[in-house]
Amino acid sequence: MSEKEDLAKQKAAAAAKAKAVALARKQAKAESADAEDETDIAKQKAAAAAKAKAVALARKRAKEEAAEKPEDEMDIAKQKAAAAAKAKAAALARKRAKEEAAEKPEDEMDIAKQKAAAAAKAKAAALARKRSKEDATEKPEGEMDVAKQKAAAAAKAKAAALARKQAKAESAEKPEDEMDIAKQKAAAAAKAKAAALARKRSKEDATEKPEGEMDVAKQKAAAAAKAKAAAAAKNRTAVKESEEVIIPNELSPNQSKLDQIVSAIESHVGQGALLEHYINRLSKDVPTLVANPDTYFSIAKFLRYDEQLDFSYLSELHGTDFESHMEIYVHLHSFKMNQSVALKVKLDRESPVIPSLVSLWSGANWPECEAYDLLGINFYEHPDLKRILLGDDWKGYPLRKDYQPYDVEV
Repeated sequence: MSEKEDLAKQKAAAAAKAKAVALARKQAKAESADAEDETDIAKQKAAAAAKAKAVALARKRAKEEAAEKPEDEMDIAKQKAAAAAKAKAAALARKRAKEEAAEKPEDEMDIAKQKAAAAAKAKAAALARKRSKEDATEKPEGEMDVAKQKAAAAAKAKAAALARKQAKAESAEKPEDEMDIAKQKAAAAAKAKAAALARKRSKEDATEKPEGEMDVAKQKAAAAAKAKAAAAAKNRTAVKESEEVIIPNELSPNQSKLDQIVSAIESHVGQGALLEHYINRLSKDVPTLVANPDTYFSIAKFLRYDEQLDFSYLSELHGTDFESHMEIYVHLHSFKMNQSVALKVKLDRESPVIPSLVSLWSGANWPECEAYDLLGINFYEHPDLKRILLGDDWKGYPLRKDYQPYDVEV
């Protein structure tokens, strides 16, 4: 029993010792915290006392220096002190703004920036007005006008710079479509502003000029506008003339083939079979044959079946009303000669009748029907000449120059 009692006593003593140590630690921490608070308070008091002492000392020194310095040096010292105070206040304001910015959310930051910008702008404007008033009291009238112009120019430049800055900031935030609309609105506003300014200046100039000078100015403006229009007309005429087709004088590469075809026709059909023949410079130098109406079919037949010529392909046939006469134009091609040729014939406008070429080229069927339908040209010996675009009861031929609709109201 004695050993068990000794062990229990030892445990109790150890527990009491540990408890005492923990309590001592707790008290030490509490005392250190109190001491730290007292230290902070003491530090703050000491800092405040030092600051107050420094301010008092600075005031004392300023007074002593003011007593020793003349008036001019006093003004300079005041200005320096004011500038230093202003710089210190600005730095303090910036520091506080940064601290507040770190604490505020983004939306509040934007509002705060806008408020600060507005306040700074208002302050700058007030300061500018104050300075302008002070300068106005000191400057004579002539210098005042110059100063006003400079101030207006500076304000205008500052406003333009601020507008550009805001536009850039807004463009960074706006999507592309809104940017385009904003640009258009800005351009329209600028244009309207420029027009209004021009009108204002013209009115001012008009009020300043006497009537005689006004008439002279109007005459000069009219003469300048007339000269400008004449120069533009000359320029257009020069461009038009430069764009005109210049027909070369040298022989066409198809001239020898035209001579060959004409010689063959005159040998086999007759000397008077062709009324005219030439190279059409405006249509890729195509050899062109103008036939006599009596020899039209004979020439076409010779071109189709001659072994040397062999114009086996009819690519085009149409009629034209020249008011003085009708004309048939036929475009043929020879694969053997690798050459095209145009065959023309002039017809009496009152009774345009000509032989059909369907028996030589079947491709002439529908083109001849079209010329009959729209121009009234009659192709005799055509296998089935009829109207293909208009009805059988249609009155007149629409491609004739003197065509008048049967029912004008339709």
